[in-house]
Amino acid sequence: MAFVSVIELITRVIVAVAAFALISEFLIRAITSAARRAGVSPAELHFFREGIRATFIILAIVAVIHLSGLTSEFTALTLSGIVAVTLSLALQTTLSNMISGILLLLDNAIRINDSIEYGGIKGVLVKIGLRNSWVKTAEGNLIIISNSQIANGPLINHTASERLLKRLG
Repeated sequence: MAFVSVIELITRVIVAVAAFALISEFLIRAITSAARRAGVSPAELHFFREGIRATFIILAIVAVIHLSGLTSEFTALTLSGIVAVTLSLALQTTLSNMISGILLLLDNAIRINDSIEYGGIKGVLVKIGLRNSWVKTAEGNLIIISNSQIANGPLINHTASERLLKRLG
């Protein structure tokens, strides 16, 4: 009987780790593809890929600990809830900007060298980062705008109108 439960435990652990690995790779590939189309620098792509991998490794470790029975469900749930609330409050603005940047890339709303207008600022998009985007005005000034502001505000993309209209059908 004990031998069967050990095999069952090992099977569950392998399935959990494989599932986390597959999901993280799928997410990394989707975001990397969108980021490359938008012209995000390789250094920022590397940083983001490693962040996703680290997050999924931590989640996989927590799943393995839970499956092995080393912790009770109540303890794991309580600790994960406390950690999640603490991190979300501490990183609220940063995470908002990062998620907005990812959504802007996945929506294909902006790309490098697009002529955009946001909040009275007109210029060419020269960099899309994880937390902010850089716009160079006709006067040569460099304006740095947080991604959450771009995602929430009225953004006019003069360059991409044809590209975006094709997606509408």
